[in-house]
Amino acid sequence: MTEQSSHVVVGDDTDRSRYEAHIGDHLAGVLAYSDDEETGERTLRHTVVGEAFGGHGVGSALASFAMRCARDAPHTIVPQCTFVQGWLVKHPEHHDLVAHEYRP
Repeated sequence: MTEQSSHVVVGDDTDRSRYEAHIGDHLAGVLAYSDDEETGERTLRHTVVGEAFGGHGVGSALASFAMRCARDAPHTIVPQCTFVQGWLVKHPEHHDLVAHEYRP
């Protein structure tokens, strides 16, 4: 699955357990995750955006894509990543995807 947001293209690299955002031919950022097959939870562990790509919506595109994937799977989200935690505060429409004890 891939999704394009303006000039940011996001996809799921399941072999590396991470979502990847590209701008052109450049890897602009990643959001690492891990899955708990028993509970169906996907922990969003850490977001990294390349210094040259800050302010281009890369982190938001990654978080949005992660929520879309969670809704499609379905997965329950555990937002361990502080960027995703902050993003979720601004996007309450996705709170239903977050494990109860981690909801903002």
